[in-house]
Amino acid sequence: MTGRLQLVRVLVAAGAVLAASLGAVTATAAPSPDGPKTRIVGGEKANTADTPWAVALNNSGSPSPSGQWCGSTLVKADKLVTAAHCVSGYDVATFTAIQGLDVLTDPGGKKSKISSVWIHPDYGQKAGHDVAVLTLATPFTGVPTLPLETEAAADKVGAAAVVYGWGETEGSGPKDTFQKVDAPVLGDEYCAKAYADEGFSGPDEICGGFEQGGKDSCQGDSGGPLVLNGRLFGVVSWGVGCADAGNPGVYAEVATYAATLQEQIG
Repeated sequence: MTGRLQLVRVLVAAGAVLAASLGAVTATAAPSPDGPKTRIVGGEKANTADTPWAVALNNSGSPSPSGQWCGSTLVKADKLVTAAHCVSGYDVATFTAIQGLDVLTDPGGKKSKISSVWIHPDYGQKAGHDVAVLTLATPFTGVPTLPLETEAAADKVGAAAVVYGWGETEGSGPKDTFQKVDAPVLGDEYCAKAYADEGFSGPDEICGGFEQGGKDSCQGDSGGPLVLNGRLFGVVSWGVGCADAGNPGVYAEVATYAATLQEQIG
């Protein structure tokens, strides 16, 4: 593969193919071990009753007792959008989607296995393209879905986006608990400078967060939704560290891939 250096928000644990999307780590086209850091930082508790389209993506190989792995977004009763790096190279049978569960260690929630995975064909070959579509074996019938953002113009500096996930909080909140945090758009120019060595791709990615740090998505939030104006604006993809000054979160820009994603969603 000819992919760039990519610091994705996923942790690959020990073993031939054992990943837990717990962190920002260094990788080339696919994640490699670098140990966990944190997940949503500086956010607040959220409620899946208010955002039913936010779906946890657990994995039987996760080192977390809860099985926590990645996030995803319900875009059709039987379709989820997530990050390609969350599922690339892993057995589809190891994944379970969980809807409507605020605390992953609690019982309840709707659950479904994954019947098939589509990964953007350019993932790992070109910068960006960190998107995937999963098909649920058991559709989440009756659960509200989130529409895709289709306008590239939505990616404007200052746009008030919010990101959701179930990850650790580095002491700012409980583990395995649904959280949200503001991630306003900083703009392509800012991230192109901040990540000049990592290869931020403006046409394909969104730069979101705060210049001073303190609030950010991070490990375990990979694949989860960045939401703006009631639409799926971005997909948690990568970053250097978590909530560090000058190193904001980077998200796959859904509008760039909307037509391709919609072909898979149907």
